[in-house]
Amino acid sequence: MNQSEYEITEIKDKLVYYVLSVLNTEADPSDDRLKEIISEVIGIDSSTGSLPLEQKRALALSVFNSLRRLDVIEPLMEDPSITEIMVNGPDKVFYEKGGKLYKTDIRFKDAESLKTVISCFFANRNRPLNEANPISDLRLPDGSRANCVLPPVAPDGPIVTIRKFTGISHDIVTLIRQGFISEEAARFLCECVKNKKTVFLCGGTGSGKTTFLNVLSSFIPPDERVVTIEDSAELNLQGIDNLVRMEARLPGPDGSGEVNIGMMIRAALRMRPDRIIVGEVRGSESADMMHALNTGHRGSLSTGHANSCLEMLERLTGMVMAGSSLPYDAIMTQLSMGIDIMIHITRDRTGRRYVDEICSVLPARGKDFCLKNLFINEGGKGCERVCDIKELQDTCSYRG
Repeated sequence: MNQSEYEITEIKDKLVYYVLSVLNTEADPSDDRLKEIISEVIGIDSSTGSLPLEQKRALALSVFNSLRRLDVIEPLMEDPSITEIMVNGPDKVFYEKGGKLYKTDIRFKDAESLKTVISCFFANRNRPLNEANPISDLRLPDGSRANCVLPPVAPDGPIVTIRKFTGISHDIVTLIRQGFISEEAARFLCECVKNKKTVFLCGGTGSGKTTFLNVLSSFIPPDERVVTIEDSAELNLQGIDNLVRMEARLPGPDGSGEVNIGMMIRAALRMRPDRIIVGEVRGSESADMMHALNTGHRGSLSTGHANSCLEMLERLTGMVMAGSSLPYDAIMTQLSMGIDIMIHITRDRTGRRYVDEICSVLPARGKDFCLKNLFINEGGKGCERVCDIKELQDTCSYRG
């Protein structure tokens, strides 16, 4: 940082302090009011008197970004080609573009200034982030997701990860053209959804589970009543008039008021749903989901994290055991009866995403799950059918 940049940074820090002093006298000012306050402070501060008008405007925007947005990484948020932003402390900022990671020259002044920016950003959206709650998630108005971890949990400084919502709405034709899934596999899954087969998608972080769940949900008949349940609302179902959306809520400062996935699944059962869509299961709420699948709510959709379809079923068994008193064998039996189709999605080293496994779930044998491979993508060459056409017809009313 040269002398001029250092001076501007010092002026900016001083202006932020002055603006915060003014904000102490006003209750929750709007963005427009905050911009007015910033302009007024810049106008009366002697250190900005010699600055040209364009530099004053840039300084005002920088102050606003540090108080209401994400300060120096805001330009990355505004770049539509960037899909993920990663801040590993004040001087290591990375972003993902086209499936590849890049390191930037962007730096925060120090760990304390980064902490202040992030804390203000979360506080403006009523999400607790402090020493008592050092880990927090946030859904932005545009659908992007932010996660932050503060020291001492993050000893090298605050860590921020933002998965941006690109605004691109995929359809099945686009995914076929991109090589995400083969045409035959897409037709089969379309019939599965229409015929109320319960479908579970799994894969790693950022593999495209939510995107594909949105696409599959477009095949739900428009006259059905659908209830969606999510930690952070990301699903964007189209063409369904009778749609109920629910989103989890964190506990308040006194520890009360929490609404978790399990509570919402139990509430959904009283809403006369034709289908229940759970954005992601990751814990003991799996027991409530399993109960829903086996009490007349066929055709449900959900996602989870796993390295294969079989591993996902085994993980689900463990998660159900954490929230249920049922024995292992009974859980296996109910999961095998409740889930019809498993889909695994992969993201390779180049950033390419594709469906690499589609299986039907058969009745469990003893202490082992039994899966039948229907489509497999070997080496990323395409998701090809590996079973007889009759087996697809037996699995679902598939016309080929």
